[in-house]
Amino acid sequence: MIKISKIANRRGFTIFELLAVMMILGILASIAIPSYKRSQMKARESVLAEDLYQIRKAIDAYFADNAAYPDSLEQLVDSKYLRGVPIDPFTRQNDSWECVPPEPAANGQLAQGGCFDIHSGSDLIGGNGTPYRDW
Repeated sequence: MIKISKIANRRGFTIFELLAVMMILGILASIAIPSYKRSQMKARESVLAEDLYQIRKAIDAYFADNAAYPDSLEQLVDSKYLRGVPIDPFTRQNDSWECVPPEPAANGQLAQGGCFDIHSGSDLIGGNGTPYRDW
């Protein structure tokens, strides 16, 4: 049989113990959150670099097959060079990509099509100091 006096003598945590635990958790959180943000940014940059690579590869394949550049990214999707227009990881939209038109050749003729190269529509600057629109 349990005596009532033993149950009444149990003590909980003191306010100082609770404050110490809360301070330790706060310190750990202040260390972990910036690291998490950095890794999240690096992951977005990796996604952007891969998307740009795949889109540029599809543009080159389209040019090799048709002797003209596509007029838009949707034309790459319609022609089955891309499954879909990827979402820009920084603008979080798939219509913010900026198509760069082809430059005139040495003989003065302009290649057909309107999308020679592609850039991100983001105004942010990358971890390497280069704006994402210049990648």
